[in-house]
Amino acid sequence: MTERNETPEQRRLRLLNRSHKNLRRDVGKAVADYNMIEEGDLIMVCVSGGKDSYAMLDILISLKKHAPIDFNLIAVNLDQKQPGFPEHVLPKYLSELGVDYHILEQDTYSVVKEKVPEGKTFCGLCSRLRRGSLYTYAKKIGATKIALGHHREDIVETLFLNMFFGGTLKAMPPKLLSDDKQNILIRPMAYCSEQEISRYAKLREFPIIPCNLCGTQENMQRRNIKEMLKQWDREYPGRVESIFRSVTNVSPSQLADSKLFPFTALKAIREDAPTIDFVNVG
Repeated sequence: MTERNETPEQRRLRLLNRSHKNLRRDVGKAVADYNMIEEGDLIMVCVSGGKDSYAMLDILISLKKHAPIDFNLIAVNLDQKQPGFPEHVLPKYLSELGVDYHILEQDTYSVVKEKVPEGKTFCGLCSRLRRGSLYTYAKKIGATKIALGHHREDIVETLFLNMFFGGTLKAMPPKLLSDDKQNILIRPMAYCSEQEISRYAKLREFPIIPCNLCGTQENMQRRNIKEMLKQWDREYPGRVESIFRSVTNVSPSQLADSKLFPFTALKAIREDAPTIDFVNVG
């Protein structure tokens, strides 16, 4: 059957298969480049109900089926007790998917609403509370890795946020040892574009759950950075991808951090210079 004669469902499945292959290729490369998954790992896959974490779980399940090593997955969702949160959606979806899962209940919503002043963004405190809950649960179940769904654009946006508002040159590493040295975080989607993830999520028809906390704040700095990068990419296609490559291709000697490169110890190394007879030059 030609593409012209295929039914809408056949077309959806063809495009879904292509998108899945693209994501799996990028995830596989990231996993290999950073040794994200090892024999015997128990990977706690953080599932928020958004497109990125749904796609990550899908691709990791696919990798598990075909990987040359043995590892296990457990999907974990943190129910932050946001008003109107559809508590039935994720348990139903994960049960039908046939993956081990756990819903962790912590009322971080009330804490964030109480502690964050009017007009300020929730993300900082919300992410710290969420991270603490997930780290604690990972140690409780013996998870060796915690998988987060951040993609390429998330990493580039974080780079600019830190430069513009923090005065630091840092982003989100694909693999990270937590500050307390108790957990290893991996970002299998680090090489994946948000556009491809969005395409896959739409074709896969994930039951997306919007965030009613940070999603209500329209003027977040990250949102502004995202729009800036989208504008750049419209004017110069491939710019965001190029910026991401720069994060993986750093030249410390061409920056200015004296803690990262020994600028103060630099000395020229010369061979014995020949004697020049200035009288006879020319």
